[in-house]
Amino acid sequence: MTIAQLCLLVACALPPVCAALAKSKGVGKRRREGGFDNNSPREWLAKLDGWQARANAAQSNGWEALPLFLAGLFVAHQHQAAQATVDALALGFIAARLAYIALYLADQASLRSVLWVAGMAACAALFFVG
Repeated sequence: MTIAQLCLLVACALPPVCAALAKSKGVGKRRREGGFDNNSPREWLAKLDGWQARANAAQSNGWEALPLFLAGLFVAHQHQAAQATVDALALGFIAARLAYIALYLADQASLRSVLWVAGMAACAALFFVG
């Protein structure tokens, strides 16, 4: 398994990790006491505030970013790009995503946006490596 393939697994795991962070507010509580409502999960998540709401937003953004990363890896593979370059770009994407999530939770919107651009740039670069 290549580093890029491992990065793909990590990228797939990041949104569920963010979802777990968002839902942590309801851990150990019954639904009627404000615990997570699995009958109406989207409504429950929509009522969150603070860092838990931002964790839910980071989850959504993670799902949105994943297809571009996946497509970039696919195209790089189809172009038989140098594996070291693909691995480096994949690691850059994961590093950007991890920092993005941390900055989202910390409510650092401007820096978070810079990391979002960096992650998307890594994805875009995957389409052009040869």
